[in-house]
Amino acid sequence: MAETQIEWTDATWNPVAGCKVMSAGCTNCYAMNMARRLEAMGVEKYKGLTRKSGKRTVWNNTIREDEASLEIPKRWRKPRKVFVNSMSDMFHDKVTEDFVVKVWNVMRETPRHSYQILTKRPDRMADILSRRIPDVLPNVWLGTSVEDAAVVHRIDELRQVPAAIRFISFEPLIGSVGDVDLTDIHWAIVGGESGHAARPIKEEWIDEIYADCDTYGTAFFFKQWGTWGADNKKRSKKANGREYKGQTWDAMPELEHAIM
Repeated sequence: MAETQIEWTDATWNPVAGCKVMSAGCTNCYAMNMARRLEAMGVEKYKGLTRKSGKRTVWNNTIREDEASLEIPKRWRKPRKVFVNSMSDMFHDKVTEDFVVKVWNVMRETPRHSYQILTKRPDRMADILSRRIPDVLPNVWLGTSVEDAAVVHRIDELRQVPAAIRFISFEPLIGSVGDVDLTDIHWAIVGGESGHAARPIKEEWIDEIYADCDTYGTAFFFKQWGTWGADNKKRSKKANGREYKGQTWDAMPELEHAIM
């Protein structure tokens, strides 16, 4: 577990480590370089999860299930919003269904926490949960990443997932998603990409999502501009800030079990 600077959660919990590049949004994934650094620091869990591709560090499609980490949330007494698997994808095809069930059992046993699970594989999420998980946990929020129009089909797949809260992370937003159907989607997070190789974000792309959130009653959270600002100038993430339309947007899902 680690405390986190991610604006929409309190802590991260990683029962799975390792992944593979799935779509364009993965190109500059911070977790790949983080895994390399953790391996260099001698953290066994992250050993051998990445490879070099030119000057870049990329996932090598090795997955590690960490049984010991399943005890961590049980030791937290104070309620937290917990981002599950910031260093992997719970629904990667190499994560076993039995391990997914074990993670769900931990979340069931710790209802004081709200868990946020984000995947680029909502089709597998829907399949496993419909077959292996008998109940919808009110403290588990389930989401998918949508970085551009090429992967908006993930929203339809997410709608098939039995969940108390469904959310979309439009981050890094690297292209227009168009006019999307947010029916039964409770929350949208929007953000630009950070880092020296970051791709620009355009304000009109954000406008599209903001308008759809207003239409469908979806909570809108603007995380950051990232390395590129609204004026299409490149500068630090801190300098570009979090303001959109002259204010910050920090809405969360308005369900009674959500931890605010």
